[in-house]
Amino acid sequence: MSKKAFPLRINADVLAAMQRWADDDLRSVNAQIEYVLRDTLVKHGRVKLVQKVTTEVVDANLPKTS
Repeated sequence: MSKKAFPLRINADVLAAMQRWADDDLRSVNAQIEYVLRDTLVKHGRVKLVQKVTTEVVDANLPKTS
């Protein structure tokens, strides 16, 4: 996925709130803003959710659990 940089004018109080939220989630403010925008777009049906594929790592020496 390519990304495009652009300037953003944002209210200082909103930016401070985003910074606190980003800190809580261990993200940068930029990543937090992108997360919030993407989440809102998905919730409102503007874009489709692209799921990440995860793989399970299994240790061959450990017994399987049910």
